[in-house]
Amino acid sequence: MADEKTTQTTSKPAKKKVKGSNRIAKWFREMRSELKKIVWPTPKQILNNTVVALVVIVVAAVVIWAFDQAAAQGVRALISLGG
Repeated sequence: MADEKTTQTTSKPAKKKVKGSNRIAKWFREMRSELKKIVWPTPKQILNNTVVALVVIVVAAVVIWAFDQAAAQGVRALISLGG
């Protein structure tokens, strides 16, 4: 008996070739559609969020400054004990 190898060719359906300009145009249309869905904040919300952010920044800065001062005092105390 002879071993016969059967070759089967599977034909895939041909994909539509989309031109580059059509792809770009589609991307811009979809982007425009998505941008229309955005709910932009009101000026009052922007002001409120800005004030909240600035307060948090100031509080964080004060906490870091206080920790730095305490650490510096601790280092000075250790140095004065040794010398």
